[in-house]
Amino acid sequence: MEEIKNEEDFEKKVLKKSREKPVIVDFWAEWCLPCKKLGPKIEKCGEKMDSVDFFKVNIDELPEVSEKFEIKSIPHVILFLDGKKKNSFSGVMETDEIIKWVEEII
Repeated sequence: MEEIKNEEDFEKKVLKKSREKPVIVDFWAEWCLPCKKLGPKIEKCGEKMDSVDFFKVNIDELPEVSEKFEIKSIPHVILFLDGKKKNSFSGVMETDEIIKWVEEII
């Protein structure tokens, strides 16, 4: 799962790319223990779901992106479709639950 490093990257890899296929973004931080639990589960989803692109954003390194999408708590996962936020969840879910959540939306 690729880390988004700047706003330009986010625009190109998430917003523009989500016009072609769904994109999931995991907003996280190094100090966040629940984020460390969710991260591997999101990565497994990425391995199982070829029809969706997965990225992560460190909120401490890209606070402007986190603020733009009003991230209030982490971990926070957003599904983007057609260049827009389609749905999201906060907290830790199991891999199968995440896959089901995505499939219900797309």
